[in-house]
Amino acid sequence: MDGERQKTGEQLSFPVTGRGEAPKVSGEGTEPSVAKRESESPASTAHLMEEVCERENLKKALKRVKSNKGSPGIDGMTVDALGDYLKGHWPTHREQLLTGTYKPEPVRRVEIPKAGGGMRKLGIPTVLDRFIQQAVMQVLQGKWDRTFSDHSYGFRPGRSAHQAVAKAQEYIAEGCTWVVDLDLEKFFDRVNHDKLMGLV
Repeated sequence: MDGERQKTGEQLSFPVTGRGEAPKVSGEGTEPSVAKRESESPASTAHLMEEVCERENLKKALKRVKSNKGSPGIDGMTVDALGDYLKGHWPTHREQLLTGTYKPEPVRRVEIPKAGGGMRKLGIPTVLDRFIQQAVMQVLQGKWDRTFSDHSYGFRPGRSAHQAVAKAQEYIAEGCTWVVDLDLEKFFDRVNHDKLMGLV
């Protein structure tokens, strides 16, 4: 094995040994590109839920849920009704979140056709649960995103598929000739959620 290659599990750079591979990235001065270990979780703070429940974070979450529209969950509440509902019920839900007693509602199950045939099963949360999920995601994303690889473009703030295409064009211009296209089948269904939550 090339002596210059990093042997640490915290580096996602792919050193070049010949034409067709990603450009060589020096290990000097680089930050780890994968999430920190469980004991070093960027989200491990005693005040995490307080951050989730901060007014500005909640306003941003409500705005996002409203802009996303979407169907009601099992309780039938629409996105348009959420604001008025929160005015009367938010103190109760806030207390539940802060004490760890909040329980999300079951999701409404629907099936939609896949482009390549077959059906995709979806679970539609209630709009209240979507609002809370959005508020939590905003806080966690701010803490975790900086630990992700610079080569990752999917579902990240300030990143897009267009940027990924532009980076691929750079690699082509540098002489890279290999492309790997893959999709992990049913990844969300099969990922070990206990381990995932342990990391968070």
